[in-house]
Amino acid sequence: MAGGGFPARVLSLLRESRMLGVRAGTEPRKFTGVWSVVVGTRVFVRPWNDKPGGWHRAFLSDPRGTILVAGREIPVRARKARGERLFDTVDLAYAEKYNTKASLKWVRGFKLPRRRKTTTELLPTQA
Repeated sequence: MAGGGFPARVLSLLRESRMLGVRAGTEPRKFTGVWSVVVGTRVFVRPWNDKPGGWHRAFLSDPRGTILVAGREIPVRARKARGERLFDTVDLAYAEKYNTKASLKWVRGFKLPRRRKTTTELLPTQA
């Protein structure tokens, strides 16, 4: 594992995957598809719509959850990310990973201040 983080194989899958399934909290609910980025050995997500009933708000009230990548369910905890330099690095990671013409609108949208402040780090936990 990378410094107590995700195993290298999982990080590789996360880097390659265009979509990540996220299920916040411990209640049975479906996975929501989100864009994720890997910065070094850290995994970050941002919500497009920060709705009261959405996954981001659920993580704020209970940081436990699960991600689904390449058919694997992995227990995680969410942690609010902080710092303009980190936000800039996450912006760049989104632009590099989602670099198609069709993705440009979304990448630009993720750079807006209201979305940058919702940057969330996902960390692996024990089941």
